[in-house]
Amino acid sequence: MKFPMIHVCYRVLDLEASEKFYIDAFGFEISRKKDFPDDFTLTYLQAPGLDFEIELTYNYGHEEPYTIGDGYSHLAVGVDDLEAAHARHREMGLEVTDLKGLAGGAPKFYFVTDPDGYKIEVVRN
Repeated sequence: MKFPMIHVCYRVLDLEASEKFYIDAFGFEISRKKDFPDDFTLTYLQAPGLDFEIELTYNYGHEEPYTIGDGYSHLAVGVDDLEAAHARHREMGLEVTDLKGLAGGAPKFYFVTDPDGYKIEVVRN
């Protein structure tokens, strides 16, 4: 029996800003949208060539930022040229950490924060 990962869901305060972030920063594409006019809208985004999706949930009438609990850490994406991706994200004006390595090792990753405060780890492939 297999249980492939299909999506992760983030509740967002500004759907357009979140869609733009994942499209511009990581090249994701909107695979589909579902609107439930009385309650919420769902946007599903995919990295080209992958089945895994990010589901952005926008709840109508919700006006306060969502609380990201202390148990949540991050989502991770891989990239071949870590330094170029890091420079690009900084040039875009995104909230980006410095390049990091484990235990003082060579740089292998950094983090970008989306409009709602969710962390995305960018890892060297």
